[in-house]
Order: sequence, then structure tokens, then C-alpha cells
Amino acid sequence: MVVATLFDFDGVLVDSEPVHHAAFNDVLAKHGITIGYQEYLDRYLSLDDAGVFRTALSRDGHTLREEEVRQCIAAKAPRFMARFEEAFRTFPGAPELVARRAARGPVGIVSGALEREIVYALEKMGVRDAVAFIVSAEKSRASKPDPAPFLLGLDELRRLDHRGGVVVVEDSTGGITSAKRAGLRCIGVAQSYPRDVLLAAGADAVVADLAALTDDVLESAV
Repeated sequence: MVVATLFDFDGVLVDSEPVHHAAFNDVLAKHGITIGYQEYLDRYLSLDDAGVFRTALSRDGHTLREEEVRQCIAAKAPRFMARFEEAFRTFPGAPELVARRAARGPVGIVSGALEREIVYALEKMGVRDAVAFIVSAEKSRASKPDPAPFLLGLDELRRLDHRGGVVVVEDSTGGITSAKRAGLRCIGVAQSYPRDVLLAAGADAVVADLAALTDDVLESAV
């Protein structure tokens, strides 16, 4: 059976969560708000930019305005890219894993990141052509842990006439919840959260790192 692989992006293929955290704080500083890194992991990690800013700006009874959220998203994009280009780093084996999985079935990226950020990184990794489609923050009506991003991923696979299995690779509790709500098998990678936390969130299996994501591990989960 041909198995499609849907990868989350930040925290799975690229080690970019600290960069996102710093860029959010760059923008939130003028609002007198700082997100600690552990708080970011616990509360914000699986959200898209809009979700992070809505949550942060509504703290302490602040009246939330959507225009304010849009302004923050626009301000964060160049700050993130500047930091990302300077500190770009993939997790070991990420490009090889994407290329290997693409040789065995369709590969999609399902992420709360902006498409420009994802494309930049895939091109930098040399695997843009190995990825059949991208579901980015701009394309989904809701962010993880809502199932909407992965339901869009399934729509894309149907457009490709994929009739085999599907496996998701995630690093966050919200991402795992999103995948499971979409009815998908999900392998957790313990690069952002400990193994027991990912299993408690509903992961079908958890590995320590990308090197442990063998084809047998991925395909036996389907």
C-alpha cells in the first residue's frame, strides 16, 4: 500500500520554534507583553500567528481588536524571516527524510506557518520539488488543535487521487489532537515535548528524533 506522509513543519523538520518565540516577543513588546519560552511551549506552540496574537493580546482583560491582530501578524512576518535567515537550522536528517518519503508516496506539509516561510525553508533544504502540496496558515479557516488543517490535507490527497494510507508526523500536543480529530494516524517526535506528553495527547507512537522515523515505523502505523 502506498502511504502519504503529512509533516508538520516547525519543530519537526526545522528547528524554528525559538525563532518564532523571539519574533512574537519582538512584536508584543510594544504592547507590554512578553511570552516566556515555557509558556510558549505550554500554551502557544500549535497555534498559528493569528491564534498566538489573539491569545496574548486578550490576556489580563484586554479588549481584543481584529485590526490589532492583523497589524501584529504583518509586523511579525519580516521579523521572523530576518531571524530565520540568520539562524536557519533543520533537524538532522530532515531533507533526507522528506526525499525518502516522497519516493514512497505523496508528501504534504500541514503547518500553522506562513507559506512564504515554509517555501523558503524547503528550497533551502533542497526538497521543494519533493513536496506535493502545502497547507499553510493562510489556507485554513482554523489552526491546530482544530482538525481543519489536516482535513484540507486530506482534500489535497484526494485531488492527487491518493487511495492509500496516510500518516502524520507531529511534535506538539495541539498538532496531534488536530490529526486525531481528522481521523488520522499520528507519530509524535519528541523534539519539543517529552514522550509521555505526546502519548497522553493521543499519538499512536512516539520516537525520539527523525533518525528513528524509519519507513517501517511510519508505515506500520497506518
